[in-house]
Amino acid sequence: MTEPRSRWLGILVLIFAGETIFALPFHVARFFRPTLLAVFELDNAGLGDVFAVYGIVAMLAYFPGGPIADRFSPRRLMALSLFATAAGAPLIVLWPDAHVLALVYGLWGASTILLFWAAMIRATREWGQAGAQGLAFGCLDGGRGLVAAAMASVGVLLLHASAGGDVMDEATRGEGFAIVVWFYCALTVIAGLACWFLLDDPPPTQARPRARDDVLATLRKPEVWLQAAIVVAAYCGYKAVDNVGVYAVDVLGMNEVDAAAFTARCAWLRLPAAVLAGMLADRLRARLVVPLGFGLIVLASALLGLLAPSDGLRWGIVVGNLGVTFVAVYALRGVYFALLAETRVPTATTGTAVGIISVVGFAPDIFYASLAGRILDAHPGLPGHQHHFWLLAGIGGLGVAASLILARRITAASTSSSAGLASAGS
Repeated sequence: MTEPRSRWLGILVLIFAGETIFALPFHVARFFRPTLLAVFELDNAGLGDVFAVYGIVAMLAYFPGGPIADRFSPRRLMALSLFATAAGAPLIVLWPDAHVLALVYGLWGASTILLFWAAMIRATREWGQAGAQGLAFGCLDGGRGLVAAAMASVGVLLLHASAGGDVMDEATRGEGFAIVVWFYCALTVIAGLACWFLLDDPPPTQARPRARDDVLATLRKPEVWLQAAIVVAAYCGYKAVDNVGVYAVDVLGMNEVDAAAFTARCAWLRLPAAVLAGMLADRLRARLVVPLGFGLIVLASALLGLLAPSDGLRWGIVVGNLGVTFVAVYALRGVYFALLAETRVPTATTGTAVGIISVVGFAPDIFYASLAGRILDAHPGLPGHQHHFWLLAGIGGLGVAASLILARRITAASTSSSAGLASAGS
């Protein structure tokens, strides 16, 4: 039996909206970081402090966003979030000042999280239904990667066209940056309209416990806290790849446009990495795939911390390990929320669980950019980047430990449940 057209249209809208909501706050800094730093006259630490403003507001928004997502239509919540996020674009284009940038990032911390994040995860889990959670979240994050890569590639073309070549002066840099921001703004508005008109409202649910009861019951689950530890380690890896563009300029010797193009090409790895990881999770279980992803991060980061690029084989190994890091990070993002089903979080309290996990899991939005920026600024050039990769390797090790502990708890719970059923049937 084939799937209804509206079902696949729904996941396509979730994919497009799920990436576009973060395009303005994150894509501009990830793919066009050297240009952003120059326009706002910031160093890496200063930009990290701007992201800390976003992270603080976002952390405050994750928790209440969970119960809201369990009680209101994801379609309306997501559309309103996208329109509010787009409203920040004119501010940073018309007033390119570092203080204005920090203010806008604070507003984005609320607009991208409070009404959006848990609603999107809830809608994706409902789309996946039983037995296809890995596919659902793999498609979501892999598809988001495809959208990100496509948007970034167009953005690079716009930046290149505005510069009239690979080298930008002060005038063309500001003009090119504005064009890129307006481009992302337009896509964000389109995504909001798509959510409002194309997403279906979920079917009505039965009477539910009070939000307070949902929160207390979810807080008492150790598995939820282990999932939060997994997400925080994986998200540090995701934040770390934001510095690849700077690494390409500082260490690989690329110019701003080539560095943006390099990171955009790496973003194309997100689709196959996340979807394949999701399919593997449905076959082998997400709890087995997650520690493998962290293991790859540890190995690749340790090698990048040891090696310096040079002619020949060593340069290829460095670039190859950058690619492995991207693949591992994207694979983890494609499966870590599939653990919700394996830890038996009730579907009706998905938003609440996601809110709790996200408060801890996405805390790197507060501290990681500032920490990494200070490491890079304190040790300019290759040494700073090597120190950063060693930090990432250590965080990956913590992710391995948390995922193995969670896998053991899930296996023990399943064994206990099976033994109880067998005993009851005898």
